[in-house]
Amino acid sequence: MNLILSPPSITPPPSRHSICTVRSQSSPNQTPIPTVPSPSLPPSPSAPTPPSAIIIGGGLSGLSAAVHLHSSSVPFLLLESSDDIGGRDRTDIVDGFVLDRGFQIFITAYPHARRLLDYQSLSLNNFYSGALVYCPDRRFHLVSDPLRHLPDALSGLFNPVGTLSDKLLVGLTRLRSLLTSDDDILTAEEVPVLDLLRRSGFSESMIDRFFRPFFGGIFFDTDLETTSRLFNFIFKCLASGDNAVPSEGIAAIPRQLAGRLPAGSVRLNSRVESIEVDPFGSPVVRLEGGDAFEAELGLILAVEEFEAERLLKIPSRVGKERRPARGTVCVYGGANRDTRVYFAADRAPVSDPVLILNGSGRGIMNNMCFMTNVAPSYGPPGKVLVSVTVVGAREGTSDEDLTTEIVGELSGWFGKGEVREWRHLRTYRIGFAQPDQSPPTDLMGRDPKVGSRVYVCGDYWSSATFDGALVSGTRAAKALVEDRVLLKDLKSS
Repeated sequence: MNLILSPPSITPPPSRHSICTVRSQSSPNQTPIPTVPSPSLPPSPSAPTPPSAIIIGGGLSGLSAAVHLHSSSVPFLLLESSDDIGGRDRTDIVDGFVLDRGFQIFITAYPHARRLLDYQSLSLNNFYSGALVYCPDRRFHLVSDPLRHLPDALSGLFNPVGTLSDKLLVGLTRLRSLLTSDDDILTAEEVPVLDLLRRSGFSESMIDRFFRPFFGGIFFDTDLETTSRLFNFIFKCLASGDNAVPSEGIAAIPRQLAGRLPAGSVRLNSRVESIEVDPFGSPVVRLEGGDAFEAELGLILAVEEFEAERLLKIPSRVGKERRPARGTVCVYGGANRDTRVYFAADRAPVSDPVLILNGSGRGIMNNMCFMTNVAPSYGPPGKVLVSVTVVGAREGTSDEDLTTEIVGELSGWFGKGEVREWRHLRTYRIGFAQPDQSPPTDLMGRDPKVGSRVYVCGDYWSSATFDGALVSGTRAAKALVEDRVLLKDLKSS
């Protein structure tokens, strides 16, 4: 279990504004959405020790880097442009409901997360190991993990979600993944996921009814163009761990990391305008408001790829040519491009904590679930939170029209009488939910050092997963600490 130290004092400077926006279907006069609060101490104007390292970005990568620097006794300052830490992993509270900004599932078998996070403190709630698939016959059919739900798996052997041969192939794929090391998986010959599935012998019905909505929802890529390396890594993690959400929302993960940082080490609402180099070769970070900070030991950029390119001013220093990111829309009652819609209800037509997939080949919904079946804390007592994901930005469709279309589809699944009582809560449109990770990739992580005392991290620098973000941040911080030791040795020699 990791020791949780005193939480940081997160001090927004005056007259700064968040650049993180959330689109919703609410009226223009609606009051601001409250977010799950970050841990904080009484405000302090600066870190108690002048920072010798600067981290730009307070998402998972930046926080992971900060945790490692703190454990290595390197004083630092983390600059976050928005009004809170977490990056893409933020949570809002709306009418007592816990709304993650985008459909977020945490896989407990992520190797670096296991070492870095305290799972017990997160109070994780597990999904059913499998999925409920809405098929072309307009009926729901259950797909189950035979090692955890053997009776369910046996009863579903001959359902229309693939053939009997497909289900045996799933078992063989699972066994193969468990017997292969992570390094071998992440460096293996790679092809698009769709090519891998076809080469492995899976039928088109199994691909379209299960793999496309399930892994398409994970990768925000229903075309299944993502690298087979990432597919096999996720498949192994699913086989050896659980899908889960923290009781307080996905923001509990970055909050836990922030809780280990020293007071005054995080500064919010601090957008970086430029990076310069002083006469002694130290990076100097200049904020939009005019403040400047010298990074004597080094600078870690833990921001999205396009922002790193803007700040470095040399795209080639970041890496290969950047492909379009995957966005998402999230609607509550959320990738590539993904929409998440949330609804509130008084009852759920499904009682199990199961992910529901659209395997019918019709409609715009990719997957949905009743979040309060998984984590009762996601809603007020006696209420149900309905979460719907549409992969694709649906940029030409208004929130109102999108909600109407989704309600129509849900009515076909559960009946008009059931769905008409559901109340729309919020729609999230997230333009950058994941970097594109179609071949070729380097999921082992590229060298974080991109210049003198400048380091880069993020899921695009490793793998587009929680684990990829965490391990990338740790690697960048380790590289800075190692260079610090070398610098000391040079000065003493």
